Amino acid sequence: MAYYQQDTTEVLEELEATTEGLKQSEAEKRVKEFGYNELADKEQVATWKLFLETFKDPMVIVLLAAAGIQILLGEIAESLIIFLVLIINSVISVIQTKKAESSLEALRDMSAPEAKVIRDSTNTIIPARELVPGDIVLLEAGDYIPADGRIISSESLRVNEGMLTGESEAVLKNTKTISGEAPLGDRFNSVYSSSLVVNGRGRFVVTGTAEQAEIGKIADLIQTAEAKQTPLQQKLEVFSKKLGLGILILCILIFAIQALRIWFGNSEVATGTALLNALMFSVAIAVAAIPEALSSIVTIVLSVGTNKMAKQHAIIRKLPAVETLGSASVICTDKTGTLTQNKMTVTDYFVLGKEEETAKKAKQMLRNVAALCNDARIDPDGKEIGDPTETALIQFVNEQGKRYEEIRETYARLGELPFDSDRKLMSTIHSIGGERLLLTKGGPDIMLKRASHVLQAGEEVLATEELLSKFTEMNEEFSNQALRVLAYGYKKFPEDTVTVTAEDEFDFVLIGLTAMIDPPREEVYDSIREATNAGIRTVMITGDHKTTAQAIAKDIGIAREGDIALTGQELDGWSDAELDEKLTSISVYARVSPENKIRIVQAWQRKGKISAMTGDGVNDAPALKQADIGVAMGSGTDVAKDSAAMILTDDNFVSIVRAVGVGRTVYDNIKKAISYLFAGNLGAIIAILYAVIFNLPNPFTALQLLFVNLVNDSLPAIALGMEKPEPNIMDRKPRKIDEGIFEGGTLRAVMTRGVMIATVVIIAFYLGIRHSAEMGVAMAFSTLILSRTLQTFATRSNTQTAIGAGFFQNKYVLGAVVIGFLLYGMTTLPFAREIFNIPPEFGFREFAISIGLSIIALIAMESAKVIQTWLEKTL
Repeated sequence: MAYYQQDTTEVLEELEATTEGLKQSEAEKRVKEFGYNELADKEQVATWKLFLETFKDPMVIVLLAAAGIQILLGEIAESLIIFLVLIINSVISVIQTKKAESSLEALRDMSAPEAKVIRDSTNTIIPARELVPGDIVLLEAGDYIPADGRIISSESLRVNEGMLTGESEAVLKNTKTISGEAPLGDRFNSVYSSSLVVNGRGRFVVTGTAEQAEIGKIADLIQTAEAKQTPLQQKLEVFSKKLGLGILILCILIFAIQALRIWFGNSEVATGTALLNALMFSVAIAVAAIPEALSSIVTIVLSVGTNKMAKQHAIIRKLPAVETLGSASVICTDKTGTLTQNKMTVTDYFVLGKEEETAKKAKQMLRNVAALCNDARIDPDGKEIGDPTETALIQFVNEQGKRYEEIRETYARLGELPFDSDRKLMSTIHSIGGERLLLTKGGPDIMLKRASHVLQAGEEVLATEELLSKFTEMNEEFSNQALRVLAYGYKKFPEDTVTVTAEDEFDFVLIGLTAMIDPPREEVYDSIREATNAGIRTVMITGDHKTTAQAIAKDIGIAREGDIALTGQELDGWSDAELDEKLTSISVYARVSPENKIRIVQAWQRKGKISAMTGDGVNDAPALKQADIGVAMGSGTDVAKDSAAMILTDDNFVSIVRAVGVGRTVYDNIKKAISYLFAGNLGAIIAILYAVIFNLPNPFTALQLLFVNLVNDSLPAIALGMEKPEPNIMDRKPRKIDEGIFEGGTLRAVMTRGVMIATVVIIAFYLGIRHSAEMGVAMAFSTLILSRTLQTFATRSNTQTAIGAGFFQNKYVLGAVVIGFLLYGMTTLPFAREIFNIPPEFGFREFAISIGLSIIALIAMESAKVIQTWLEKTL
């Protein structure tokens, strides 16, 4: 039986403790038995091991092998560039990994440094790490709770457990035994490590320390939650293996064919030299075919996405999260502060004859009781201090035309009886209008039963069933809207009395009701619709009560017709099979635990959905890590932020939806960069294979291929990463989790543009070879580099031409094309011609042919895109 289900005597007996505290000697024994009250370190992988592990990627291995061979062949410069790119990527990967390991450190930092305890029947202060089960801990307002425990005494003790439950409202604690199972947020007789005492005093007996405390269990969940690879990482890993194997086979085949021809042919060049040149050419093909800059280009494009998201209040901690968020098909979001304003607000009130002039006195008295029977305040800086319900009442009073401070200065408090959960009432004494009055606010069910009169038309009249029924009906109407209702009343009090007892709280004059709620953000309604149009399912996961959560979910459009709401306790009774069966019909989860959140995320992942989970508290951290992408709130705990991949600086759901749009754009742009790289490489490979098959001279030299690789593989691809969103970016459904990187028209684009580039290169080669083999190579080289550079324009949009997308909209593309032309121009300078095998006879005529063929290829690419778009719309 859990401690919250036992009375205090049973708990003390089980822990072999007393209200006088442990003896110091006994506490020292228990430290040896239970260990110190601190979270243990998880063994971390050494930084140098993390660095070496980044080189296990198959594409990296192929690049290392190619670079090693090039060094042996004397091509040191290209090899150094390859090594530099790999090292930069490895360093970035290690930095991101080390940042993620800070979650547990943040958890330890949240632990209270000291604790006030009773030891040897004496109050004393000890380091919190020395607490043991059975210790009696003293609490007062402002204290962080240093361990889990069972309350043994409470004097208006209120605790903020938001870091564990996700709810901002402080919980009133008591010593009563709870029968049956109760979620953490409803265990009113227990306290939990790292919560904050906001009001009152109390004592508790320690029942759990370190890993046995709730925060310790969450730390264990963080350690065991699986870190997910992003879809792009998964696809690139699979593709890199296939690409490496394919390129290896291709290079071996080309080398074998050329070696046989050299061996059995009548080459004028020495056999050894010819074989070495053939090997070098094959290696150059490998380098040209494998875009070694791909990994860094992806990283740069993702970084560009992070900058765009930062402007939309989304800070990215892990670069691949940009792409993952763009492919999210489910957003599991908290309610408080994310969908709502995180501020209780009085939305309506009721007095008899509210719309009539005669209700003036009732409205005035309602305002007075709301201001006076209230402990909250607003400091000079405008900061609200106190219980969220009471600060909402202060704002309500201020909006009624008179400042709450004036009311309090006019009618000083003479006595009080604080609120407690047994009475559900709070009362204060004041002198108003020459009379001493007891002002009371509390639950409508209690106030209505204890009212003997009601305030009607400025007069105190007998509380008949007919009059009370009006209050009851309005209370039900408010409650059905998930509004929190308070009732207000007063009674005349003896002039010489300033002490209030529970027996005095009867025979009220009932004034009226107020209804309040943490209202949805106004902009959330449109964002939910936008997410729905984008094929994204939004699910609310909250620590709040089911009725409130369900009402807000229906209001903002999360809950659909026929959807159900589920509490964490109800979820605990379901098997995974039952959850999987009903998952798509559940739109709201209320009063959930950390384990519940992980189960929900895992259930969506079993259905092949990419899930985003939002959260701000310690309780959210495990699910944030388990989710495909964790989204922490900027106002949340460090633990949540360190476990997440993205942080929202404005805590706003709208920013998530905007970030999804940016993520989709980033993924589109990455695919554009990939299609650009592989279309250009494919064009070169087709031209080479054509020459090999038809026993023609090599159309390029190894150095030319490497130069084309350097010019065309970086700047244009990065420039494409700066493209604006496609027009239909948020009208598309999320990508399927198993969708390949060449799906969605990418493979068709690569093949089409690759063939077009190869065609014009082969034509240029034939035109040049009629003059000489050297001229053929020079024209093939020129046409390849120019057509690949101009291909950047065709790659800018999947559906629009470069002109339709705004020719001058992407200045980075224009810059990349200009730089590409300038770098090519350098190869035609007198001192560089011999290095790049460009003969003296190559002049303006040959350049005009090469640029002309390249422009024809560009026009053909754009025409093919227009035709394809037209066919998709008409068929």
